[in-house]
Amino acid sequence: MVHWSEDGEARTARWRSERGAPPPKNVKIVDDRVTADEAYGLAAQGTGLLWRGDYQNARQLLTAMGNRVDQPKGPKKPSKRTPASRLSPDAERAGAFNLERQARAQRARTLGMLLIPLDADYTIPLRRAPDLREACTEVYGPPHEASLVSLRELLGVVGAHEWRRKGIEIPGFKGSIHPHYGVFAPIRSEYVELVAKAPLPADLAPNSTAFDIGTGTGVLAAVLARRGFKRVIATDTDPRALACARENLERLGVAARVELVQADLFPEGRAPLVVCNPPWVPARPSSPLEHGIYDPDSRMLMGFLKGLAQHLAPGGEGWLILSDLAEHLGLRTREALLATFEQAGLRVVERLDARPKHPKVSDADDPLHRARAAEVTSLWRLAAT
Repeated sequence: MVHWSEDGEARTARWRSERGAPPPKNVKIVDDRVTADEAYGLAAQGTGLLWRGDYQNARQLLTAMGNRVDQPKGPKKPSKRTPASRLSPDAERAGAFNLERQARAQRARTLGMLLIPLDADYTIPLRRAPDLREACTEVYGPPHEASLVSLRELLGVVGAHEWRRKGIEIPGFKGSIHPHYGVFAPIRSEYVELVAKAPLPADLAPNSTAFDIGTGTGVLAAVLARRGFKRVIATDTDPRALACARENLERLGVAARVELVQADLFPEGRAPLVVCNPPWVPARPSSPLEHGIYDPDSRMLMGFLKGLAQHLAPGGEGWLILSDLAEHLGLRTREALLATFEQAGLRVVERLDARPKHPKVSDADDPLHRARAAEVTSLWRLAAT
């Protein structure tokens, strides 16, 4: 709950934060008269700014606050930590990555302090406010009480609603994928193309079964069903992902051939083909919404590799789809990955590579541009030794 004082009265409302941010301890009522500098200063100190002015002006204020967050802060003071010249190249790159993540997290915290009220039916009681009841219901469930949410999150809810409504077109994929809020969206098409084109195991019998581990939107399960698998068992731990996958598979006309199972990694039994596209970066998520990107301690990757041999049918293959971005960031080495294959009783049948095509590859202003420009996404065809 959020607690504040307004018009001489104590007020409370439910706090909503899908990214798991705590509610602000101090709340100040602001409206169109507040300046961007004043708002930014209060937000940077952790004060929640409960907006009572025009909704569209709140959006403009959020943009102005973001510009202030992004302004260069001047020369940095000398660090007492180990000089960069004494660090290994991997440690230096990993340090730069961690600093960038810290800056992004601080930016999110500061901009998350601009708060918007929601009535019990998700109506926004502000001038020129849009009707966002459908988008809020998709994310938060049926309405039942008044609440507060950061404008930054609310705009994310709206963006997710539009993606869910319009869908994402994937090159070479017949039909569109409609991601739900909090489910990793297949905006990078190269891994879908790899699964669609990779040669199937030589001993694969007609009408075989395949496993899709960590299905997310269900896009890879749909690809496998279209490649002729009579049965695909797709797993995920997130109820949102399973609901999203079910909706997509029905829309694509392959739901009858795909069984969705809530499970951590593998379903029961064995299959001649087991596919997994785990999060590519071994780092701790800063919010629940980042679990599709960051895999702390490579838990999902290691779990898949260590359990794969026991879930492969004789002559079967496991397809691991993995970017080498972590290697370019100094967070993992190729030698360590290959050693894990060997320790798990796996051998490499073939590796298929694809260059990413997303806009950040060519964005020279991205702090991680050097790593992104060198990135390669690979489909590792693995078999039991």
